Amino acid sequence: MDDDDTLTDHDFIIRALAEVDTRFAKHPVWNTAASALQALAKKLGALPCLLIHGEGECTSDVQKPDMNFVAVYLKVAFSILDSGDSRITVAPVSAAVYDSLGRSLRHHTAAMDGRIFEDIVGFIARGMKNPNRSVRLAAGRALVDLIKFLQRLEVTPAEWVVVVFQHISALLKHADLRIKETTAITAGEIGKNACGVALRESICALATLLCDENPIIKGTAVLQLHALVKHHKKSPYSLTAPYMNRIAPYLVNQLRTHPDGLQECCRFLSVSQYDFINLTLKYTLPQLFAESDLKGLEAVAREMNSSVALLFLDQAHYILAHAFMLQGPGQTNKTLQFILNLLKAAATDASSLQISTLIGSCIVLLLTEIVICLGDEDPDVVDTAAKGLRKVARLHAPSKSRLPSGSDEEFAAFLKEYMLGVISTLNDMLQEVHGKQSIEAKQKILRSFGEFAKQVGPAIMNVAPQIMATLQTTLVVPQLSDAALQSWHSFLGVLDPVDIGPHVGPTSASFVASWSLFSDRGRQAAKQCLDYMVLSRGHELGPHLAEVADLSSIPELADTNHVLTTLRAQWTPQQRLTALLERLESDSLAVAIQSAIELKAFLTEADENYIRSLTFGDAFDPLVGHLVSALYRAAGRDGEGTETLHDLAFACIGVVGAIDPDRFELRVNDNRMIMLSNFTDERESMDFALHLIRDVLVGAFRSTSDIKYQSYLAYAIQQLLQFCKFTPALVNPGGSNSVPIRVRNRWNSLPKHVLEAVSPLLESRFSLETRPLKPQSYPIYPSQATYRQWVQVWTSDLIQKVSGERATQIFQVFTAVVRNKDVGVAHHLLPHLVLNVLASGDDDNAGAIRTEILAVLEDQVDPASKSSEDKKLLSAQTVFMLLDHLNKWIRAVRQDIARQQKADGRRASRTSQISSDAAEQLLRIDSILENIDQGLMANAAFQCKAYARSLMNLEQQVMAYRIRDSKEKLDAESAGDQERVEAVMSRNYQDHFERLHELYAHLDEPDGMEGISTMIISPSLEHQIRQHESTGTWTSAQSCWEVRLQYEPDNLEYHLGLLRCLRNLGHYDTLRTHVMGVLTKHPDWGSHLIGYQVESEWMVGRWDAVEALANTTDARPPAVLLAHILLAMRTANAAAIDAALVEARRAMGASIAASGPGGYRRSYDAVLNLHLVHELEIINNVTGCVRQEPADGNATEAVNFDKLLQRLSARFDSTLPAFRIREPILNMRRTAFNLRVTHNDSMRNAVGKSWLASAKIARKAGHVQTAYSAILQAERCKAHYSFIESAKLVHVRGDPLRALQELEKTMRLRGYLPKEGEPEDGDKFYEAFSAEDRKMIAKIWAIRARYMDETDRFEDSKVCKVFRKAADIGTRWESGQFHLGQFQDDCFKALPASDKKGRGLKMNFQTVRCFTRAIRYGSKYIYQTVPRVLTIWLDLADDEATNTTAYFSRINDEVKNTIRHSPMYKWFTAFPQAVSRIGVQNPAVYAILDELLSNVIEEYPKQALWLFSAVAKSTSPQRAQRSKAILNKLKNKRNEVPNLIAAMTKMTADLLHLSKLDASDRKPLSMSKVCSGLMRLMPSAIIIPLQESLTANVPPTSASNARFYPFPRNAPTFKRIFDEIEVMSSMAKPKKLTIEGSDGQIYTFLGKKDDLRKDSRLMDFNAILNKLLKSDSDSRRRQLHIRTYGVVSLNEEAGLIQWVPNTVPIRPILLRLYDRQGISSWNAKVRSAFDQIKAARDNDEAAKIFRRTVLGMFPPVMHEWFIETFPEPTVWLASRTAYSRTAAVMSMVGYIIGLGDRHCENILLDMMCGDVVHVDFDCLFEKGQALETPEVVPFRLTQNIIAGFGVTGVEGVFRIACEVTLRLLRENKDCLMNVLDAFVHDPLVEWEEKVRRLTRANPLVDMRTVSQDALGPIEEKLKGIFKPHKSSPGRQLSVSNHVQSLILQASDNANLAKMYIGWAPYH
Repeated sequence: MDDDDTLTDHDFIIRALAEVDTRFAKHPVWNTAASALQALAKKLGALPCLLIHGEGECTSDVQKPDMNFVAVYLKVAFSILDSGDSRITVAPVSAAVYDSLGRSLRHHTAAMDGRIFEDIVGFIARGMKNPNRSVRLAAGRALVDLIKFLQRLEVTPAEWVVVVFQHISALLKHADLRIKETTAITAGEIGKNACGVALRESICALATLLCDENPIIKGTAVLQLHALVKHHKKSPYSLTAPYMNRIAPYLVNQLRTHPDGLQECCRFLSVSQYDFINLTLKYTLPQLFAESDLKGLEAVAREMNSSVALLFLDQAHYILAHAFMLQGPGQTNKTLQFILNLLKAAATDASSLQISTLIGSCIVLLLTEIVICLGDEDPDVVDTAAKGLRKVARLHAPSKSRLPSGSDEEFAAFLKEYMLGVISTLNDMLQEVHGKQSIEAKQKILRSFGEFAKQVGPAIMNVAPQIMATLQTTLVVPQLSDAALQSWHSFLGVLDPVDIGPHVGPTSASFVASWSLFSDRGRQAAKQCLDYMVLSRGHELGPHLAEVADLSSIPELADTNHVLTTLRAQWTPQQRLTALLERLESDSLAVAIQSAIELKAFLTEADENYIRSLTFGDAFDPLVGHLVSALYRAAGRDGEGTETLHDLAFACIGVVGAIDPDRFELRVNDNRMIMLSNFTDERESMDFALHLIRDVLVGAFRSTSDIKYQSYLAYAIQQLLQFCKFTPALVNPGGSNSVPIRVRNRWNSLPKHVLEAVSPLLESRFSLETRPLKPQSYPIYPSQATYRQWVQVWTSDLIQKVSGERATQIFQVFTAVVRNKDVGVAHHLLPHLVLNVLASGDDDNAGAIRTEILAVLEDQVDPASKSSEDKKLLSAQTVFMLLDHLNKWIRAVRQDIARQQKADGRRASRTSQISSDAAEQLLRIDSILENIDQGLMANAAFQCKAYARSLMNLEQQVMAYRIRDSKEKLDAESAGDQERVEAVMSRNYQDHFERLHELYAHLDEPDGMEGISTMIISPSLEHQIRQHESTGTWTSAQSCWEVRLQYEPDNLEYHLGLLRCLRNLGHYDTLRTHVMGVLTKHPDWGSHLIGYQVESEWMVGRWDAVEALANTTDARPPAVLLAHILLAMRTANAAAIDAALVEARRAMGASIAASGPGGYRRSYDAVLNLHLVHELEIINNVTGCVRQEPADGNATEAVNFDKLLQRLSARFDSTLPAFRIREPILNMRRTAFNLRVTHNDSMRNAVGKSWLASAKIARKAGHVQTAYSAILQAERCKAHYSFIESAKLVHVRGDPLRALQELEKTMRLRGYLPKEGEPEDGDKFYEAFSAEDRKMIAKIWAIRARYMDETDRFEDSKVCKVFRKAADIGTRWESGQFHLGQFQDDCFKALPASDKKGRGLKMNFQTVRCFTRAIRYGSKYIYQTVPRVLTIWLDLADDEATNTTAYFSRINDEVKNTIRHSPMYKWFTAFPQAVSRIGVQNPAVYAILDELLSNVIEEYPKQALWLFSAVAKSTSPQRAQRSKAILNKLKNKRNEVPNLIAAMTKMTADLLHLSKLDASDRKPLSMSKVCSGLMRLMPSAIIIPLQESLTANVPPTSASNARFYPFPRNAPTFKRIFDEIEVMSSMAKPKKLTIEGSDGQIYTFLGKKDDLRKDSRLMDFNAILNKLLKSDSDSRRRQLHIRTYGVVSLNEEAGLIQWVPNTVPIRPILLRLYDRQGISSWNAKVRSAFDQIKAARDNDEAAKIFRRTVLGMFPPVMHEWFIETFPEPTVWLASRTAYSRTAAVMSMVGYIIGLGDRHCENILLDMMCGDVVHVDFDCLFEKGQALETPEVVPFRLTQNIIAGFGVTGVEGVFRIACEVTLRLLRENKDCLMNVLDAFVHDPLVEWEEKVRRLTRANPLVDMRTVSQDALGPIEEKLKGIFKPHKSSPGRQLSVSNHVQSLILQASDNANLAKMYIGWAPYH
C-alpha cells in the first residue's frame, strides 16, 4: 500500500482493511502449504494490533471507532481453510485461524449485523466439533472473545447470547464425549469473562452436566464451577443462588433417573440434599405441578418427609403464580384442576375446596409473584404475567361485584384492593427482609413497580408515598437507577393529571441532584419523565408548577427548561421566593436540598437586589420572616443526609445577612397538644391521635427514603386510624352511609395531603412483632453515650409504663418507630409520656422520672462530667421542654377546673368528680415539680445558657420574699413593733440583685440591667463592668478590668474582658501587645486567646503571623475561621477559598442549627459571622478581578466595584443598628479591601468611607473617643467628606458654635463658601459636581443651617437663606425641601398673632411650596408634610381675610398641582383629615378637595369607602350631600368602583340599622330575621374593616414610587356573616357579629350605637404613632407599639368596633388570683377604709390608711399571672417585657390625650403575647377630671400593674419605654396635632352640644373655642409642660423629669386613695 501522509490514522486503517479485502476477494491463497497457511493466519491475527497499536503493547482499551476487522477476517479465514484439500488442513492451521479470529474480535469496534453474527457463531461451532482438541479449544477461545465483544456493546441483544448458548447446549448433548469435555471448558471460560445473561447461561450449562453419566464430564463441570467460584470470589451457593430457578428444577426432575446429579450439586454447594430441596421448592414445585407430575411430586415429598398436599400449601403462591402464567391452551385450568383434585384427595372434607379459596389463602403473595414477572426484560414474560393477573382477577373477583365481569374496571378494582400489600411485599424483598436478592432480581422487582402501575391505573396514587420512597432510595444506587427511572416514568404516566402535582417536586429534585450518577440510558428515562411532567402536563400542574426544580444546570434538559421558564414567565420575584420557601420546607429531603440550591442562586441574583428590597426601611416585608424561619428550620433539620442542606441553609443565611430582628417577625408554629384528661376523654384522645397522624407521622412517612422505617411509620398510622374508628367505608364508593357522621367529620378535618397518604392504610394489614424490653435501671442518662440514645431508650421504657387503655393503645404503636435513627417522633412523644406516667399515680415511676430529670440537671453543673457538650445541651433542653409542658398542663387544668366549677347545677355531681380527679393529678404533678431543687434548676439553666429560665426562677424567689416582707412589715406596724419593722427592712437581697443583673446582661437586656442597677446600693466592680459593656462605654470598662487584673493578674477571665474592651475600642496594637505578654507568662492559654491574637495580627497587617497562628492551632473560634478565608484570599487560591468558606459556615452555623426556628435573636452573633463570611466571598469575587492600577483601569471593573459598594451598603443598612454589630462588619470590609489596596484608588476611597461610617455609628452610640479615632483614620485615607463627621462629633459634645466654625472653615477651603469679604458663588458653581457630590454638598449646607439655628446668633432670614441654598443645590431632594419648609413653619408659629395674616401668609405659602415639593420627591416625611399642608391650606380657606389673597391663590395652585402629580397613597395617609374638611365653604378650595377625595376613593375604593361611609350617612345635611355627590360622580366610572360603591352603600346602611337596633331584652338576635339584606350581600368583594387592612404603608425609600401599593394585597373580604347575633350586657347593648373572611379566618365585630369617631380618630392617631415608633431605632429595638384594632364610624350615631381576640380584662384575672388566696375582692373593710380616707385630715393620713389598711388586704399578685399563662421561660420573659413596654407606651399616649376611666375592665391583656390593649376611649381630653370623683392620676399605675413589671417595678424596662415614647411624642408634636385637627372640623356630638350650651351664655363662643379647650392641653403636654391638674400652673420639664413626675403622680398612694372606689385603686 502506498504511503500517504495526508491520511489520518483512522482513514489509514480503513484503507488497509479495504486493500486486504480486495486482495483476497480477487485472488486465492497462492501458497497452500500448511506452514504458510499457519503463518498467514497468525499474520492476519496480528494485523489489528499492528494497525491500532503499532509496535506498542496490545491493550483491550480500543479507542478507534468503527473498525470492522471481523468482516474482512472472515473472508480471509474462509480462504485459508478452503485453500487446498480439507484433508490436509492440519490442526495447527485451524487452531491459528480461530486464535486469529479471537484477536480480531478483541479489536472489532464496528456495529455487527445479524448475518455476520450468525456466520461467526456457525464458524466457531464447526471448530468446536473439530476432531482435534487444540482446534476445539482454540474455537472455544474465539467464542469467549465473541461473548466479550457482545458485552462491550452498549445494548447487548440478549437473544444473541441465547443463540450462542443454544449452540453450546447442543454441543453438550453431543455423543462425542471429547466434544462435550472441551465445550464444558469453554462454558467455564465464558463464565469467567461474562456477566448478566452470559454468566447465567454458563453456570446453568455447567450445572446440567452434573447429571451426566460420564464421570470425566461430570468432573470437568465440577472443576469449572469451582474455577468460577474462585474467579468471582464468591461461595458456591452465592454464585449459583441467582440462577437456582433454572438449576433446581432440572436437577430435581432428574432425581428419579439421575440422582447422582443432585448429590454432586449438593456436595459442590456444601449442603444436604434435604436442605437443597427445601430451599428450592419454590422453583421446583411449580414446574412439577404444571406438568401434573405426580410421581415427581411424590419423590420430592418423600425426600421432605411430607405429603404433596402439605408441600402445596407451603408453597401455594409460587405454584399458583406459575400456573396462572401458563400459556398453552387450557394449561392453567388443567393445572388448577390437578391441584384441586390432589387436595381433595388428601382432605377429609373436600366440599368447601374451591379454586377461589386457594387463591384467597395467599392472594397478596400470589399477586406479588406474578407482578415481579412484570419486571422481566423479556416482553413475552411481561405479557404472560399481565394475562396471569387477569386470570387471577376473574377467578377471585367477588360474585356480588357491581362491575361488569371481566371488564377493565373490575380488574382495576381488584388490583386496587391488594396493591398496598403487593407494594409492601415488594419493598420487603428489596430490603432483603426474607433473604438475599441479587442485583438482577432487584432490577426485575424495580421494573415491576412501573408495570404494576400500568395495570392498576390512576388508583396507584393511593400507594404513591411507598412507591416514591422506594424509587428515591434506589435511584442513587448505580446498578438500580436505570430500573428505578424506567418505573418512575411508568408511574407518572398512569396518574391522573391532578395527581401528578404532588410528585413533581420530589421527582425533579431527585433527578437534578442525581443526574451525574445516571447512565446515558438513565438520563434518557429521566428526561422522559421531566418532559412528561413539564411539556405534556405543565399547563395542568397549577400551583404544583412552583415545585419543579430548576433544570438550567443540565444541558441535556435545555428544551425542557425553556418550556418550564415559559410557563413561569409571569411569576413575580415574590411568587418565586414563596415557591422556593414552600419547597425548602418540603418533607422530601431531596426537594429541600434542591430548593436550597435554587434559593441561594435566587437570593444572589442581580447583586442581591430583590432580597435587599425586602430588607429595607423601618419595617421589612413580611416575607422576610417566612424566609428566615424557613432557613432556620432547614438549618436545624435532623436526620441522615442533612449536612448538605445545613451547608446550603448557612450559605443562604449569610446572603440574607444579619438583618435587624426588630424589623421583622418570625413565623414560628408550635403544634404541640396539651392532654387535659390524661386520655380518659375519648374525644380528646382521638384528637391527639389525629394530631400525631397529621403533624408528626405523615410528614415523616412521606419524606423518609428508609423503606424499613416507612413500614414502621405505616404500622403506627394504621393502628391510629383504627383507634379513631376510621374504616375503608370512608373511601369506598357507597360505603359512606355506614359511617357515623362524627367519624366522617373527623376524617374530613384532615388536610388533603394527609388523606392522600393515609387512605391506603385504612385497608392495610401491617403487623409488628414486639418483644418486651427489659426494664431499665434509673437514671438512664449516665449509661447512654449520646443524646439520641438517651431519648430513644427513655422513650421506649416510658411506653412500657403508660397507664390507661387509650394511652396504651396510642403509644404502643410507636415501639419500633422510636428506636429508629430519627429521634423526632420520640422527642415529640416524650412530654406526653412523662405526663401520663406522672398523672397515673405510680410513685415508683414518678420517682424514676424525677431521678432522670435530676440526673440531667446535675450533669450540667458537674465540673467532672464526662458527657459531650452536645449531649449535655440537648438533654438539658429536652428536660426543660418537659418541665414547660408540665407547667402548661397545670395552667390549662386549673383554667379547666375553674370553668367546670362555673357550670350549672344540673352538672354539679359530674363536675365535682371531674374536678376531684383533675385536682388530685394537679396536686401530684405540682409536688413533683416542687421537689426539684429550684437552685439546681437555675444553675443548670445558667450553665446551658438558658438564662431566661434562670431569671424566672430567681425572680420568683425575690417576689415571694418581697410579698412576705411587706406582709410582715404591715403586721409589725399594726402591732407597733418598730424593732421588727426595722429587722424586716434590713433584710439584704443584694446578692440576688447582682445575679439578676448578670442574667440580664447575658440576655442582652440593657433596660433590665438598668432597672436592677437602681436597686443595688453598692455596685460591685463586676456589676460596673457589665453596666459599662452593655452601654458601650468601653473605656470605663477597660479601667475596671485593669483594676481587677492588678489584684488577680493570673485570672484568664479578666484578661479576656480587657481584650474585649481593647477590641471594641479599636486599639489593636495594644491588644496584640497584651496578648503576646500574657502568652509569654501563660503559654497554655493559647487556645483561649487565639481569636483575639489572630484578629489583632490581621488588623495591624502582620499576615505572616496570622498564617502561622491559623496553621498551628486546633481551636476554631470565628476569628481563626475568618483568618483562613482571608489568607486564602491573599493567595488568590480559589480552591482554598472555597474550602475555607465551607468550613467557616459549617462551624459558625452550629449554634443556629441548635437554636431552633425561633432562635434568631439568640443566635444573632452566629448570623453576623455568616454575614461576614458571605461579604468576604463577594468582595473576593469582585476585587479579585480588579486591577492593581490607577484610575485608568477597565471601565467594567469600575462599574462592578461600584455595584459591590452599593450591595454592601444595602446589606449594612438592614443590620441591627448597634455599634457592636455594625463595627465588626466595617472592620472586616476594611481588612478585605486592604488585601489589595496598594495601588487602587477606588478601594482606598471605599476604606475611607468605611472609616466615616464607623465614626458615625460610634458617635450615635456615644463612643466619642472611638468616633474620633475613626475620623483620623478616614482623614489618613483622604476621605472626601470626613470634615462633616468631625463637625458632628464636636456638635455631639455640646458645642454647636464650634461645630459650625469647623464646618464653615472646611467649606471655605473646599470652595463651597466664599472667603471673608468675597461674594458668594451662584448655583452654577455646583453644576460641575456629580449628582452624588451635589447631594453631599446640599447636606453640608443643611447641617450648617441647623447649626446656625441652634447657636441663636443669626437672624431667621439668614438661616432661612442657608436652608434654601441647601434645597436648591440638592436637586429633587425631599429632605432639603422638608427642612426648609419646617423652618419656615416654625418661624410662622413664632410670629405674634397680629403678623400671622400679613408676613405669616407669605411664610405659609413658602411652607406649602416646600412641603408639596417634598411630597412629590419622596415619602420619608409624608406623615409630617401631608397633614400640615392640608391644615394650612384648609385653615386659610376658611378665613375670609386670607382666602382672597394672591398668596392663597398660589397655595391653591401648589396643592392642586401636587395632587395631580403625586401618588394617591401619600394623600391616603391623611384621608380622614381631608374627609373631615368636606364642609369647607370656599368653592375653589372645595373643587380641589373634591378632586382629591374622588381620586383617593377611585384609587383605593375598598379602603377609602369604609372611611368615607360615615360622611355619606352623616346627620349633617351639607356633609351628606357633598359626599353623595362625590359618590354619584364615581358611579359613572368604568371600573370596579361603581359596584363597590353600591355594595358598600347597602352594607353600611344595613350595619347602621343593625347597630341602632333596640335590644334591651338582651336576647340573641337572628341576622336572617332582623337584617336579612346583609346576609344576601355575602360573599362580597368588600374588605373586612381590620385596622391593618385600612392603614396605608409608605415605601421605605425616600424616592417617589407611583406604582407602590400601600395595603396588604391579600386583605380578607367578606365570605359570610353568621346568623346568630349576641347582644352584650354593657349599657349600649352592642351587637356581636361573627364574620368569616375569604382567608378562612373568623373575625368578630361589635355594632355599637355611639359616636365612634372619637375611637376611630384615636386609632388613626395610634396608627401614625406606631409608624413613628417603628422608624426610631431606640423604639424599634424595644419593639414599642400600641395595640390597635379596627373602628369604623358609620355616622355620628353608630359604628363598628373590631373584637380583639385572645384577650382578657385585668379585673377577672385579679379576682381569680385573689380568690385562690381566699381574698374577697369586695368586703365591708374596703368600704370602711375608703370612708376613713374621705374623712382624713390631709393627704398623708389618707395615704397611710390606704397603704396599711387597703393595700394590706390585697397583696400584689399580677406577676403570678405571667408565670401561669406563660410557663415557658423565654415566652414568659418576652410576654412580661411586652406587657411592660405596651403599658408604658399607652400610659404616655393616654396621658398626652387625657385618657381617663382606666379601670380594670378597660385594660385587657393578650393571653398570647402579654400585650396591653386599651378599650373604651369615651373619657378623652381630661374628661376624667370633670367626673363627680375627679381622676387625679395620669394613667393606671397601681400595685398590681407594677407587680406585673417584675422585680424592677417601674424602673428599667417601663421607665425607659416611657422616656422613649414621650420623647417621640414631643419630637413629632406638629404631626400628631395635625392628626387631631379632624376633631375641630368634624366635631364630636358632645362638642356640638357643648357649643350650643355655651353659645346661649356667650354668642362669641364657637367650635374653635371648644376644641382649643380640649386640644390645648395636649399641645402643652407635647411641649413638655407638666401640670398635675388641668387647672394647675405648669412647668417645662426634660423628658426624663417629665416621666419621673408622671410616675410619681400615678403611683402616689395619696392620689390613689382619692380615686373612685369602683376604679379599684387597690388592684
